[in-house]
Order: sequence, then C-alpha cells, then structure tokens
Amino acid sequence: MSSAIVIGAGFGGLALAIRLQSAGIATTIVEARDKPGGRAYVWNDQGHVFDAGPTVVTDPDSLRELWALSGQPMERDVTLLPVSPFYRLTWADGRSFEYVNDDDELIRQVASFNPADVDGYRRFHDYAEEVYREGYLKLGTTPFLKLGQMLNAAPALMRLQAYRSVHSMVARFIQDPHLRQAFSFHTLLVGGNPFSTSSIYALIHALERRGGVWFAKGGTNQLVAGMVALFERLGGTLLLNARVTRIDTEGDRATGVTLLDGRQLRADTVASNGDVMHSYRDLLGHTRRGRTKAAILNRQRWSMSLFVLHFGLSKRPENLAHHSVIFGPRYKGLVNEIFNGPRLPDDFSMYLHSPCVTDPSLAPEGMSTHYVLAPVPHLGRADVDWEAEAPGYAERIFEELERRAIPDLRKHLTVSRIFSPADFSTELSAHHGSAFSVEPILTQSAWFRPHNRDRAIPNFYIVGAGTHPGAGIPGVVGSAKATAQVMLSDLAVA
Repeated sequence: MSSAIVIGAGFGGLALAIRLQSAGIATTIVEARDKPGGRAYVWNDQGHVFDAGPTVVTDPDSLRELWALSGQPMERDVTLLPVSPFYRLTWADGRSFEYVNDDDELIRQVASFNPADVDGYRRFHDYAEEVYREGYLKLGTTPFLKLGQMLNAAPALMRLQAYRSVHSMVARFIQDPHLRQAFSFHTLLVGGNPFSTSSIYALIHALERRGGVWFAKGGTNQLVAGMVALFERLGGTLLLNARVTRIDTEGDRATGVTLLDGRQLRADTVASNGDVMHSYRDLLGHTRRGRTKAAILNRQRWSMSLFVLHFGLSKRPENLAHHSVIFGPRYKGLVNEIFNGPRLPDDFSMYLHSPCVTDPSLAPEGMSTHYVLAPVPHLGRADVDWEAEAPGYAERIFEELERRAIPDLRKHLTVSRIFSPADFSTELSAHHGSAFSVEPILTQSAWFRPHNRDRAIPNFYIVGAGTHPGAGIPGVVGSAKATAQVMLSDLAVA
C-alpha cells in the first residue's frame, strides 16, 4: 500500500487526506497544534465556543463530495444550518442592505438605492454566473501544472475581461457607490483587494446565490471535527502536537518528515497544507529548491492580515444578523492602505460574526458569543508593534461596535481574546502574518500561483490557500481535489 504524509490539519489538509485515504493510500496528518483545524481552530472559554477562523460556508456540495467518496452521508457527522440574510451591510451614513437570496427582495433593495441599477444588477448577476461556470466549475479544481493549460484557458479569461478588477467590473453595471461596495467586498473574504483582484472572483456572488450560505451547527469547529471523524473511520492517522521541522529528501525526492521531538516519519509522498513560504523556506530550506522557491515567493504580493477580536456577552443583543459587514467612512482609500501600507490606517471596516443568532448553543444560556475582524496590513507592509497596539485598537473596535451594532457592549462584556497579525505569524507560521497567503491577483492565479505539485521535487505537493485555486473554504477544498488528482495519478504510475 502506498503511503502519504500531509503536513497540517486545516481544511485543505483534511480534505486532501480524506481523498487519499478514500483511495486506499495510507495517510498520516501531522499537525503542530493541539487541535486540528489550522485557521479554523477553536477556543472554549467560560462556556463560550469561539471559532478562530472561517465562518462562511458556501458550496456545501464540495464538502458532501468528501463523504460520498466512501458512500457516506455528510449528515452523519455534520449538520449545516442555513443563514439568512447572507450578510447585513451597514454604512457610516446610516444606510443598510440585507444581502438575501430572495431575488425579488434583492431587486427591491437595489431599487431603493437606485432604480436605475436594477437592470445593471441583473446584468452583473448574469456576468457572475458566466464566470462561475468558466472559472469555478471548469477551472476551479484543475491543477495548472503546465503553461499550456493557462494558454488554453486564456481566450475565455480574456472574453470575461479577467484582467479587470472586481470593482471595475461591478462599476460597469452599477452606479450607486453603496451597491458597488455591496457587490465587490467579497474578495476581502479570500484575501483580495476589490480594486486589483481579477474580476473572475465575481463568481463568489453566483456561488452564494446558487448554493446558499451555511453555518455548521456547533460552529465551524464541528465541521472540522466531522472531517476528522470521517478520516479516522477510513483508517487515517492524525498526529497532534507534531510540529514538522524538516521535509526530508534524498536526491530530488521527498522521503518523509522530521518532527520537533526528533521522530522521523517516512512516506512515498508528502503534501503540505502549511503556509507556502514556511514550507519552502523553513521545511525545505536545506535544499536548493526550497531556497530558490522561497526567494521567488518573497518577491510576490501577499494578502492582507486581520485583527481578530473574540468576545462574549452576558446578554443576547437584539436585531443582529449572523454575518454583518460594517463599512467605515472610506472604501477605496482604506482598502488600498490595507494592502499597501505603510502604516496602520486610522479608520477601519469590520466583519462581525454573531453565531448565536443561528445557533444559541455556542454560548451559555442567555448569553452570546461573537467575533469581529478588521482587515489590516500584513507585517511586511506595516511593521506594527501589535503587543503595544492591540489593546488600544481593540478598545476602538468595541467603541465603534457600541455605536453601530451593539449598544452597551462593554457593560455586558464577560470575556475577550485578541488574535493579531503577530499571532498569525507565530501561531500559524504565516509569512508576514498574512491571513490568506499569496494575494489573488491575476498574475498570481492558476498557473502563476504556487503549483499543486512542485516542479523540482516531483513527489512533494501543496494544498490549501497558497496554491490553486486559493483561499476560502470552497477554494481550499477545491485545491485538495486538484492536488489529490495529481497525487493519485503519480502514485498509480509509480
């Protein structure tokens, strides 16, 4: 039986390991932390369940497919709950928009902002559907290992004007500035600047409208737990507190990994769900290939980071949505400062996650659990001393939340926890503290992104946000499908 080691138990690593184990490959996941999940880690504090990472679940069929590989229903391990509205968007001028999946209601709200934009929205939706078909269904799980594959896709990408940004494409169809934000902010959820990320990412709008927005009962951590349960039922092995310090090689082949405690694990093939720079610079730094690739990655653009503030309240606030996007007074100027630095902007926009709206079990009776995140520059763009800056920044966020969403928040505050760009760097080995890996601009997408299989170490593979197709739960689960195709093909030949 062939064997594989997967470094990291994030969504991408778990999805890849499930695919390999389902195909009869003896697979071991090695995870540095004490719990699986990667960015989807979980904390429990005073009865509150705090999901650390992704909370927006789209394209549930891509997840169900993992269980279907062995003829099992996902519902055996995971219950998905629908979220409506998808998001509540609010602006500093007091206006709001309920981002729902009801076409009539969505059109009504568009008309309330600008009647002339109704036809424009319909044309934008048609465009989003087309890029969904071309960019997601056809190319989303295709491993771009050869330039020719990119050249074959080029005519469709040119026809869809993939060289334009999401915001510029939205602006072609829609005039109202609020609505332009409403239909372009999604790129921030996968680490992209709406003003520079390829318009192909408009597909996220169609993805959500087609498949809905969901939340795992018990929290995203329960989706992780369900994937672990499936993997272990299939016979896979998960090792926790097993930090990899080196990917071992002989010649041009990976032979296994060495752990911090000195253990050496051997396998026919190795895949990394860790940060892509960390994988090459640190784990393969003893090889010429590792050093060369790390130098290339160091010249690439990296996504922004996040300031994340988890908190629990002694009450359940009224009139909250599960997902809220609270825009600050600026949009383009703020976004460009977030991606380009050179300092922490004075203002901010926020995403507020209030899971007890959908699932009260994430907090003690009568209480509530929340987190808010604000996009901020990564450490390579703004060298902020987060140990000194974080408490004051958290206080400013609490103040704005009290003003815009949760009156008397601090009066009911029971517990809080900060996760800053410095924590992304130390806890997750994320280059520059980036929250989403390599920035998803056109020249860093598909073939131009780190490949699912390394070109110089032919049995070393990448899975997760740093490879094709990119970040977000559908993206990293899709990367696992693309990477598994290559690995299983290579193992069959070997």
